[in-house]
Amino acid sequence: MNKNLLIIGFVWPEPQSSAAGSRMMQLIETFLLQHYKITFATPCAKSKNAFNLESIGVTEKSIELNDSSFDAFVNKLNPGIVLFDRFMMEEQFGWRVAEHCPNALRILDTEDLHCLRKGRQQAFKDGSNFNIEYLFNDSSKREIASIYRSDLSLIISEAEMEILKNQFKVDESLLVYLPFMLSEVSKKNAESLPKFKDRQHFITIGNFLHEPNYNAVLYLKETIWPLISKQLPKVELHIYGAYASQKVNQLHNKKERFLIKGFIEDVNEVMQLAKICLAPIRFGAGLKGKLVDAMQNGTPCVMTNMAAEGMFGNLETNGFVEDKPQEFVNKAAQLYNDEDLWNSKQQNGFSIINTRFGKLIHQQFFLNRVEETIKHLNEKRLQNFIGQMLLHNIQQSTKFMSKWIEEKNKNIDTKNEN
Repeated sequence: MNKNLLIIGFVWPEPQSSAAGSRMMQLIETFLLQHYKITFATPCAKSKNAFNLESIGVTEKSIELNDSSFDAFVNKLNPGIVLFDRFMMEEQFGWRVAEHCPNALRILDTEDLHCLRKGRQQAFKDGSNFNIEYLFNDSSKREIASIYRSDLSLIISEAEMEILKNQFKVDESLLVYLPFMLSEVSKKNAESLPKFKDRQHFITIGNFLHEPNYNAVLYLKETIWPLISKQLPKVELHIYGAYASQKVNQLHNKKERFLIKGFIEDVNEVMQLAKICLAPIRFGAGLKGKLVDAMQNGTPCVMTNMAAEGMFGNLETNGFVEDKPQEFVNKAAQLYNDEDLWNSKQQNGFSIINTRFGKLIHQQFFLNRVEETIKHLNEKRLQNFIGQMLLHNIQQSTKFMSKWIEEKNKNIDTKNEN
């Protein structure tokens, strides 16, 4: 079995900045446990927050869009598996992989369903109820096509699995439910966390480049926090996240105890000091990393239904789920003041992490699906005619567009040299 894995990343992974970065590191860890030789390649520039992959034995490679240098690179590497980080990377490089490494297993990690997030965001902007017209947008046409072209697609949320199967009629054989893969919260670790009386203030956290996070902070500023502040006049809200822009920082107001703290290297440190995490997300998709951070650190949450989607299954939540502002505020104040209630919700959080996101079970399930798919790859592809048709079409269209762009860039470079 060829244990050479190529990951084509949309960005360099930043586990301290985003849930997507943490997710990528979990996938890398899973393959390293099976002794895969991993190369991580991306056309994206590296930021100062990027994880040093070479420190864990992963080879780093910068690649270019619309450039045949990738063909020579992938030919020489000869991966047995290629994992695309989001559908945009499959669009750009999938046809090249299929052409030069036809026997490689092609896996798409969706991160979340972009078409779902964008459709919900547009419905929110329009002040309309989200419906199938918003779901079936231009992004969905591209994303679902990418799922069909791939041999397996990793879906992080059960809710998104149902949407793909019921709304888009994607065959379940193409999909793998793979949520966050997390270490167990042991009884010893749980008991070592700061107690109710040792914590204070509210917290929220999220990468500010992600529009749902910025919108949630704005919602807190304009609607939620003024109401909480009246009920709890000495309490502060601490807001953390990478890439805080000027429009974010200008929300900072010490008098209102609405404090923009910016990037934090260790989320566990600040999450353990806080009494409650607030997550008033109004649109989005996937699983919310801030809720995972909160549960791992014993911090109960108050959240919207959008934030809670796909997280809890049939288990009791680690806090309260409310969409109406006043109810959201009332539950936040109640949870902040009631130690017994707080302790109960904290225990729920530990149970959710250990029951739904235990990494050993999900890692083994995923690896089994990979191994089984590799064994029957030709048969599987023959049964996916739609995927083969879409792959043929993108090879004919994107391939020649890419080659045209490459030639155009060469001409530009030649003129600049002259």
